[in-house]
Amino acid sequence: MKNLKKEFPLTSSYVHLNTAGSGLLSETVLDFRQNHDLDYLVLGSILKDEQGAFIDKVREDVARFFHHTPQYTSLHPSFSIGFNALLEAFDANTRFLLLDVDYPSINWAVEQRGFDIQYARIDEWLEDNIEQAVIKHKPDVLCLSLIQYLNGIRIDFEFLKQLKENNPGLLIIADGTQYVGIEDFDFGQSGIDILGASAYKWLNAGYGNAFFLFKPAVEERLKPKNLGFGSDRGKYKSEDFNLISRMEPGHLDTLNMGSLQAALGLVRKIGFASITDQIQKLQQFAFEAFAERNLLSDEVLKRKIHGPFYTIKGDEKTFEKLRANDVICSLRGSGIRVSFHYFNTESDIQKLLKLI
Repeated sequence: MKNLKKEFPLTSSYVHLNTAGSGLLSETVLDFRQNHDLDYLVLGSILKDEQGAFIDKVREDVARFFHHTPQYTSLHPSFSIGFNALLEAFDANTRFLLLDVDYPSINWAVEQRGFDIQYARIDEWLEDNIEQAVIKHKPDVLCLSLIQYLNGIRIDFEFLKQLKENNPGLLIIADGTQYVGIEDFDFGQSGIDILGASAYKWLNAGYGNAFFLFKPAVEERLKPKNLGFGSDRGKYKSEDFNLISRMEPGHLDTLNMGSLQAALGLVRKIGFASITDQIQKLQQFAFEAFAERNLLSDEVLKRKIHGPFYTIKGDEKTFEKLRANDVICSLRGSGIRVSFHYFNTESDIQKLLKLI
């Protein structure tokens, strides 16, 4: 992975093992942001006259990135804003299945609306737990993160496809914030009906941008209540307020949406073949080293698939030692979460191991 220290200069001074907490700002995204604000400075509202066409292009690029269609791609300042708008489309009697300690932006938003909710346990038998809960409780909607933020446990995508085939009436909504950007993903071929994600982590797009992808069939089932001046404006919106019109009730910031577009361009330039290969090498190297040192929980050790980060055994004192030695990571749950992206190297993990 050549020239990444130039693209991500922070990696020259720190060992950044915290993409699961926050991605980095690249030179590519910085260049766009500086040029954008310089244009805004000298052009003012003349720049904003082109806002609609600009957002349309961002929407098209996001859709193409996930092998999808722009007509069913909505843009948002964050996953939480889009998800809360989506939840307003459901009847109060809708039955939800959640995971017991999933990301709060999912569970809190559903729980606060008083829906009928059941839970599946997150452990080494995650898929079996979900399947049994679906059989027993017959939920209308399954909401889950594709990769669990506390421990990196990743759902089996083939399981989700089979679950959808066996339960065609079950609506599967996934948060891909801890997933999108680590490998190529064909949304249309997945078992997921709705995928949302903030892009500040693995896509390194900065803050203030997110997106939702919808299978066309869900438009018949959903009618979000949001409306605003921007609801009927744009190439892919309609005067009678289609799905993305209602998901996007107001203005979108060209700076933040353009940052997402620039970040996607960098991923395409580097290529998923190189990105995924590097992440998988680091993930395997770390897993073997952590397992040998008894740093992983039993539920993680027993899983065949996993995300690009682990929560290893360690206390606050160890965490402070790592930070004092320029290793950036996060305290999560009962341990220290360390994550690996394509700009990381085996020497980064070796430094971590030496310090702990």
